[in-house]
Amino acid sequence: MSAIRGCKGEAAAELHVLAVDDSSVDRRLIERLLRASSYRVTTVDSGKRALELLGLGKENNTSSKGPKVNMIITDYCMPGMTGYDLLKVVKESSALREIPVVIVSSENEGAEDFLLKPLRPADVSRLRSRIGGSTS
Repeated sequence: MSAIRGCKGEAAAELHVLAVDDSSVDRRLIERLLRASSYRVTTVDSGKRALELLGLGKENNTSSKGPKVNMIITDYCMPGMTGYDLLKVVKESSALREIPVVIVSSENEGAEDFLLKPLRPADVSRLRSRIGGSTS
């Protein structure tokens, strides 16, 4: 994982990551890995609980009660609310949209990589390296 940056150059020990996963085993693994790198970690078992923790009520109104979170790491496939659904709600909130969200998935259906649109020249280089071609 690349470094997580805070708003004012905060040290990793000051950074707070919210980990969302319906699997208790995966939550503990994420928590252990991040804490070993000196991150403060809060874990929840669902997108709904994540929104509650972030201060988003049933009407998706942001309250000031939620803790400051520097990043959200969420499982993609969860019952009730997927990680993508959580991402959409967070990005629709004016108070939360600047929080980086990373989606984790155990299912790739055989995909070798994932690319974000729009494609960039660097993406083409990554593709070429996947098939063993040279760049000349």
